Amino acid sequence: MALLTRLKFTGKVESLLLRPSRDGGFEKSATGEIMLTLDGPAGDCHTGQSRKSDSRTLATYPRGLDIRNVRQLTLLSVEELRDIADALGVGHVDPSWLGANVVFSGIRDFTYLPPSTRLQFPSGATIVVDMENYPCSQIDEVVARHHPEAKGKVVKRAMHKRGLTAWVERKGVMRLGDEVSIFIPPQRIYPHGS
Repeated sequence: MALLTRLKFTGKVESLLLRPSRDGGFEKSATGEIMLTLDGPAGDCHTGQSRKSDSRTLATYPRGLDIRNVRQLTLLSVEELRDIADALGVGHVDPSWLGANVVFSGIRDFTYLPPSTRLQFPSGATIVVDMENYPCSQIDEVVARHHPEAKGKVVKRAMHKRGLTAWVERKGVMRLGDEVSIFIPPQRIYPHGS
């Protein structure tokens, strides 16, 4: 019995972005395709099987330990970028300002895709959703450089709209315009979580 369920709709790759180094800013540059390896997106600064623990992992690890890199990719949606821009009262929020690697369209409530969702590309390349990517003060600073009136508002207004982090399960290429298939895990809420 298959554990994952393929959704009846698909998404589309609208933008692909890379940044080879963490030096020189937060923003990434557009590209026509990205080769995914098991280490992550080739040529991107977030590639690697491991990463250092940071403020996101302080509940489980002290800062600076080597841990599995489940943040190889940052995923956003066109629709949620539009929602963020509307909430900020600005005309446009560029995905590069939020550190995106892939921007999709056609996937409703994108940031609510559950952990362990698989997104599969025509090449067979498959990425696995780790979890929601909360907005941070870094993106507030970047957006405010382009829209000064948004300063101090981005974290609150982008909450539950900043997309997802993901890691590569199967290598292959992602291309601009690719149709992506979506496979979700069983949906249950852990009754002792709150």
